[in-house]
Amino acid sequence: MAEGQFKQGIAAGRLAPPEYADNFSDLHPPFDRHEALVEADRCYFCYDAPCMQACPTSIDIPMFIRQISTGNPVGAAKTIFDQNILGGMCARVCPTETLCEEVCVREVAEGKPVQIGRLQRYATDTAMAQHKQFYERAAPTGKRIAVVGAGPAGLACAHRLAVNGHEVTVYEAKPKAGGLNEYGIAAYKSVDGFAQAEVDYITAVGGIHVQHDKALGRDMSLAELASSYDAVFLGMGLAGVNALRAEGEGAEGVQDAVDFIAELRQAGDLAQLPVGRRVVVIGGGMTAIDAAIQSKLLGAEEVTICYRRGKEHMNASEFEQDLAASKGVTIRHWLQPKSVIDAGGRVAGIELEYTTLRDGKLVGTGETMLIDADQVFKAIGQSFDASPLNGSGNSIAMEGGRIKVDAEGRTSMAKVWAGGDCVVDAREDLTVAAVAAGRDAAESIHRALTSNWRV
Repeated sequence: MAEGQFKQGIAAGRLAPPEYADNFSDLHPPFDRHEALVEADRCYFCYDAPCMQACPTSIDIPMFIRQISTGNPVGAAKTIFDQNILGGMCARVCPTETLCEEVCVREVAEGKPVQIGRLQRYATDTAMAQHKQFYERAAPTGKRIAVVGAGPAGLACAHRLAVNGHEVTVYEAKPKAGGLNEYGIAAYKSVDGFAQAEVDYITAVGGIHVQHDKALGRDMSLAELASSYDAVFLGMGLAGVNALRAEGEGAEGVQDAVDFIAELRQAGDLAQLPVGRRVVVIGGGMTAIDAAIQSKLLGAEEVTICYRRGKEHMNASEFEQDLAASKGVTIRHWLQPKSVIDAGGRVAGIELEYTTLRDGKLVGTGETMLIDADQVFKAIGQSFDASPLNGSGNSIAMEGGRIKVDAEGRTSMAKVWAGGDCVVDAREDLTVAAVAAGRDAAESIHRALTSNWRV
């Protein structure tokens, strides 16, 4: 353990330089050709394909695995991209253990599923390395569509629209496209700048123009977009972070986990990124797990996740929870934050109250405990900021704090569709679900623009 790891407070350079590269290396190294063929041979190519039913984008999994097994990984990539143009990133970040692999017949019978995610990565990486473009744009339709947000939903929507012959302008508030794929996932899940490589691959189809640093409500209004374009797709993410609602949470050292992850993802030198010696993460989802593990990998001595309910209630999958434990992260359940201990304006610890379920309702027991900490991360969910939508005087129906859409992604406002985390019933933290929403909305927009439907 490096001597610098024992620096008090929040500090950079806790590890020896070579340790950072080792700690943040690829979580699941890619298959080579032989490994892919051996793994593909384990697939039963089920007729009813429960794995395919469990995939939000309905990729024909038995088909692409059969293509790999017959030595055709490029053809397998085409099968994947037909349904999910972000199949490369989804292969890296999808919780396959709770989706396709969970229902794999091999998992049910033997407890060891076919490694579908790694096979998907092998196929898509092979095609992308060869710069294989499978799609030619249809004849120009003369229609122009604005897409707000260059995250998974927006990119999937833009690609499908462009393939159908439409011209697409994507407005992205950040300096880079990619959304959560670029800013919001653990660095060890997507190495070597893959998020941007995938953006480049998607936009290479043509007809997609990305404008960065353009935020809805600041640089343009929804009414302006609706009047200037034939259709609009809203694929904004969740900009707000829920508060702890704990006394003293304004103390220095209390930080949003999403901001920490974004900063880490954009860091040129991880040795320059400060982290606490004792870190507490409040939350039970993927963001909490990613923040906790990466704090540990940066050299934090003690990292504790505190979640207000039980292990079985955590949004993070069992695989991710086990991964955190394997990295030395302690996960404590049935605890909710009560107050941040402030020492001279800085975090010195956090007081937590034990919780329990009483008549199905979560309540505090009145018993408390203290955990020493010099850094506390908030990872208790994000909220959608609706303020940019209605500044023009137009209104969009909302429900539960998010945009209400129909089965095709249409909003209550004419010419406007939406999808991804900003809509009601979005499956948060699932890139693949956002891709499906963007793809399906694009098909709806295409039908509306090329038929007699009212847009």
